[in-house]
Amino acid sequence: MNLLLEGVVGSTAYGLNTPTSDIDYTGIYVEPTEILLGLHPPSRERATKKGRNGADATYHEIGKALSLMLSCNPTASEVLWLDEWTHASDEGLELVSLRECFLSAHRVRNAFFGYAVSQFHRLIERGRFQGSLETRREKHARHTMRVLWQGYELYTTGELPIRAPDPAPFFAFGEQVLADPEAKCAKRLIEEYEAKFNGAVTALPDEPHEVPIEDFLLRVRRAHLDVVGEPR
Repeated sequence: MNLLLEGVVGSTAYGLNTPTSDIDYTGIYVEPTEILLGLHPPSRERATKKGRNGADATYHEIGKALSLMLSCNPTASEVLWLDEWTHASDEGLELVSLRECFLSAHRVRNAFFGYAVSQFHRLIERGRFQGSLETRREKHARHTMRVLWQGYELYTTGELPIRAPDPAPFFAFGEQVLADPEAKCAKRLIEEYEAKFNGAVTALPDEPHEVPIEDFLLRVRRAHLDVVGEPR
């Protein structure tokens, strides 16, 4: 794998990890351009593989990664906003320098708020049906709160914070949801953030700035073209 960028994400990066938390990695890699031009190009769907020391890791090929980032997908975008990386090539760091080009007000709101709503529905289902999945309700609750906070900060400041300044409110919220099968407190939090978004002045543009992103991708594709020699 020709890795451009890799870093630690998940609870450890957010400062919401517990003694039993795994260390999760995410990364961006590039396929040789020649492979993409053949009859059977590799799938662009997400590939989940084992990372360092057997940890869970999710890697996206650069083409799929840029598409997800242009939609302001929270989990795909966060690697660009880390404070440090476990691997960063020159091309990876150039991509980081373009991170603001991916942003647009309506896509950030839709992506982050939509993610929180989907997490809320998972909380409802796991509250009504007890079982092995119940043990993860607190975690899902914390991440519902976290993604709402991150999305609002990004929407209003133009910067995506990764690490929670104080983890205590997130853990307290998780405990609240665990004791509430209908997750009413999560519903109230979503309604609160919906009102905040409605009343906020955004720091983001209406649309992303795609020109430098496309220029970057084309240069990466050219740089990774395996040239086949002329037949003799």
